[in-house]
Amino acid sequence: MTTPRPRILLCNCQRTMRLDAKRIAGIDDDTPIHSHLCRSQLAAFETALGGDTPLLVACTQEAPLFSEIAEDAGRQDDVGFVNIRERAGWCDSGTDPHPKIAALLAEAQLASEPAPLHSVDSDGVCLVYGAGQQALDTARALEGRLAVSLLLTDADDLLLPPVLDVPIHRGRIRTVTGSLGGFSVTVDDYAQMLPSSRQAPEFDLARDGARSTCALILDLSGDTPLVTAPDKRDGYLRADPKDPAAVARAMFDISDMVGSFEKPRYVGYTPEICAHGRSGKTGCHKCLDACPAGAIESAGNTITIDPGICGGCGSCAAHCPTGAIAYQYPKRSDLIGRIQTLLLTYRDAGGQDPVLLLHDQPHGLDLISALSRQGAGLPGNVLPLGVHAVSGFGHDALLAAVLAGARRLVVLASPKLSGELDPLRAEIDLATALLSGMGYPADHLFDIALETDPDALPAHLSLPGPAPALPGSLFAPVGGKRDVARSVIARLFDQAPAPAEIIALPDSAPYGRIQIDAEGCTLCLACVSSCPANALADNPEKPQVSLTEAACVQCGLCAATCPEHVITLEPRYNSASSAMRPVVLHEEEPALCASCGKPFGTKSSIARIREKLSGKHWMFQRPDQIALIDMCDDCRISAQWTMPDTPLRAGARPRPVTTDDYLAAREELSADDFLKDD
Repeated sequence: MTTPRPRILLCNCQRTMRLDAKRIAGIDDDTPIHSHLCRSQLAAFETALGGDTPLLVACTQEAPLFSEIAEDAGRQDDVGFVNIRERAGWCDSGTDPHPKIAALLAEAQLASEPAPLHSVDSDGVCLVYGAGQQALDTARALEGRLAVSLLLTDADDLLLPPVLDVPIHRGRIRTVTGSLGGFSVTVDDYAQMLPSSRQAPEFDLARDGARSTCALILDLSGDTPLVTAPDKRDGYLRADPKDPAAVARAMFDISDMVGSFEKPRYVGYTPEICAHGRSGKTGCHKCLDACPAGAIESAGNTITIDPGICGGCGSCAAHCPTGAIAYQYPKRSDLIGRIQTLLLTYRDAGGQDPVLLLHDQPHGLDLISALSRQGAGLPGNVLPLGVHAVSGFGHDALLAAVLAGARRLVVLASPKLSGELDPLRAEIDLATALLSGMGYPADHLFDIALETDPDALPAHLSLPGPAPALPGSLFAPVGGKRDVARSVIARLFDQAPAPAEIIALPDSAPYGRIQIDAEGCTLCLACVSSCPANALADNPEKPQVSLTEAACVQCGLCAATCPEHVITLEPRYNSASSAMRPVVLHEEEPALCASCGKPFGTKSSIARIREKLSGKHWMFQRPDQIALIDMCDDCRISAQWTMPDTPLRAGARPRPVTTDDYLAAREELSADDFLKDD
């Protein structure tokens, strides 16, 4: 079902923006430009609500007001909002904002498939962890809204109240696992406070390894965070005990975390194409290394993802070589569709030299807003694209932006995320290597701006050197990650100024081939059975192993499985058509059975076995014993039967005993008894 095109309501915000509806692509000629839509012209919005067409209001500052009116009219689901003021309209007087505004409006009209939801229940059981009187006061303030327990790291300055409305314990938290609604806590030096405590708290005998569960944790210890990526762990709130305002904010936030909640399942997982492990051997572990929250764990040949812990950074999906982990917030096709719409609409509206600014929410938008309010705003050729997490961009999306015409891509993130962006840096290095190998000037194409100062942002947005100047083209991002990436790369090759057939890539690249040391290979084919991508294959007609290079994901499982350790990885991109077909890596002539002539192994393997066993092993001393090495399994057993000292023969088979034998034996016994009686 096609979503109807919305009616766009434009406002120049009391003439602080220079807007001309006729110059904005995709806007009807009769679309009016309001100047005070949220106040004196609010009737125009109410009138628009009377129709049956969805509305797109080009204002986000007053979205709460418009939403309230739409809810009263029963049309809250038919109204969307887009920010054109801070992102485009408030700009330098010499900047033409119309091409960018056209692009932002077109991108805002795209509908993304919603991510699946994960349900969480919180019963409000809260652990307050901290020291002294402040921790007790905080716990008592939360009691009534939450079911609070207090765990003290230090009780020196504690003044006990006459009524103890929260249980008090002492101890040090060793580990915390889980997330909102399901935390598990292990405590050392744990002890309960004695109810007979008088002047100062007294505690029972302490013990280590005490365990308990809770739905929420308020950490006021001021120590190292109890969980990885604490800002992303739902249900875990941490505040500096020396900052009363921070403690108050944490108390306010945690008091509302009771009931049922839903959060997106940020990533989906397809174990069938996962390259993590085979037969107890570990191959790819990029997702485990990339996850800052510790939401991913190994489960043998596959991995598990805890949706409660996952914060949606997307690093695992961006760095996954097979696409087994796929980002769903938004999906790959929706994200690339937004990128293409922004860039191609900007180009069609007359814009030139587009720079794509990728930023997360709300950090990036806050900087853009400050720059537009206090300075000249973003340059007219800078197209901002807000996402949940910038770390979720893989080389497929980065290259799709270049193909769509971006001349520079800047990733804006908070400096505190610097340690979480290594997977993104690896994807940028891969995209740069691919583009450079095609002859594109890519040295200054990508930039990561770790900034908190809006005045420092413009320095990242200029074009510091030559950049790809592609006219911009559209393609359908259909299929998995590798399908989309190869489709983009193929189109970039078609327009490349100096494409190389073979492009060397960084070690972490998911493209390449393997090499086999033929002298050490016995063609045991363990590598074939371990390959998760079916890139390696054998030949049932002869000893042979072949590789389809386009399918190789460089997971390393073949090298980890090889008993001779003769396999090495070579990351590269092969654009030749031969990469799509199996290419023989190693083959040998089969060894023929000396008795029946049937092939049963390789000549080199049989020769190696003969060299190691002939005359050196007690079972292969005589010529007839050594000859067994050159026979197939069937002939080897047959030959062993004819040997004089074979253990396989145990003499003639005894004749089966029959009823006649028993009767004859009885008659003989009766005759013997008769003779004795005589």
